[in-house]
Amino acid sequence: MSYNVAFIGLGVMGYPMAGHLANAGHRVTVYNRTADTAQRWTAEHGGRAAHSPAAAAKEAQFVFCCVGNDADLRSVTLGSGGAFEEMEPGSVFVDHTTTSAEVARELHAEAESRGFSFMDAPVSGGQAGAENGQLTVMIGGDADAINRAAPLIGCYARMQARLGEAGSGQLAKMVNQICIAGLVQGLAEALNFADRAGLDAQAVIDVISKGAAQSWQMDNRATTMIAGKFDFGFAVDWMRKDLGFVLDEARRNGAHLPVTAVVDQFYSEVQALGGGRWDTSSLIVPLRKMRES
Repeated sequence: MSYNVAFIGLGVMGYPMAGHLANAGHRVTVYNRTADTAQRWTAEHGGRAAHSPAAAAKEAQFVFCCVGNDADLRSVTLGSGGAFEEMEPGSVFVDHTTTSAEVARELHAEAESRGFSFMDAPVSGGQAGAENGQLTVMIGGDADAINRAAPLIGCYARMQARLGEAGSGQLAKMVNQICIAGLVQGLAEALNFADRAGLDAQAVIDVISKGAAQSWQMDNRATTMIAGKFDFGFAVDWMRKDLGFVLDEARRNGAHLPVTAVVDQFYSEVQALGGGRWDTSSLIVPLRKMRES
């Protein structure tokens, strides 16, 4: 079936995700804070560019969103000209932003009071996953709305799953980021160790990546870490934002996260070195700086 769809936020993730919806035959209206980006998207994919989130959401059966943080999400939903002003009864708002679980629950309750559905659906897979339609989507919200949205999410996801009520998708994304933080730090330390031990780090990776140490991070980031290339991928600034959500939630639920807290501080060192926009695999940079000093 073809639906009237809105997509709010055309960053490195949202731009290709909206494109997959258009390519699947849905009628897509887009909104982006930088209007030139929306115009470029429509020139490439067709559809229509709206002047506000509310205008994009008008008459849409499904509204998708992928913006920066809690404040951005509240602005495009509840702010002046926000999408919630024009959401139709029975429609579904699918939020792919990585936010706090608190704001997801807040917006779910607000949507319910207005007669439509809200689901928190953060993603993993990065820019390449979005471009290739291979994202993993972690979802919280009402089962009926999630089932209705599933075929559309399938336009750009290889895996999607409901993990519980509102906020559960965001909590699952926090689990994802805890895993990534620890894995990348372990890989950074391993590569630094190999270098200091006089080993050919790439040759070592070629061997151990076929054993129990293998991971997505090793397969996709080890070679670029060895080469010192970090001008791509998921930015350190965004990872620190995500880990802030993780550590705040842990303080509430009592989870002990000693490794995550330390890695968050290591990322702050990368930021201090001017690497806020570097890929998260740049955790190796402070280790190399320590050797130089």
